[in-house]
Amino acid sequence: MIETLTTWKPRALSVLRIIMGLMIIEHGMGKIFHYPALPAYANIQPLSLLGAAGFIELIGGALLILGLLTQPAAFIVAGEMAVAYFMVHAPKGFYPLLNGGTLAIAYCFTCLYLSTAGAGPWSVDAAMKRA
Repeated sequence: MIETLTTWKPRALSVLRIIMGLMIIEHGMGKIFHYPALPAYANIQPLSLLGAAGFIELIGGALLILGLLTQPAAFIVAGEMAVAYFMVHAPKGFYPLLNGGTLAIAYCFTCLYLSTAGAGPWSVDAAMKRA
């Protein structure tokens, strides 16, 4: 069984990247296009700090879904999530469970992993290497 799981390791990396991209792009779409509608994102201006975060999430999420420029895109998104944690969540308290920062931490470190591991075989990056 372990050998079977090991053979799926590269594909699991691609699935992780795609799911992470879908989760990130959803936040960007909420901030920029107000879809899906979320009251906390209702009054975000495109030229504000949260607007800039929305553009990073929208573009970075799309790049992660496609697996295009995965490593730099994931690194930028990881940095954005670290900034989000320390600017928004950490001032509310030390414990991430209490300050609402668990998701930002999970996104940050998953994207940091993708920035080192790459896109996996199901990606534009891999297709460009094969060509």
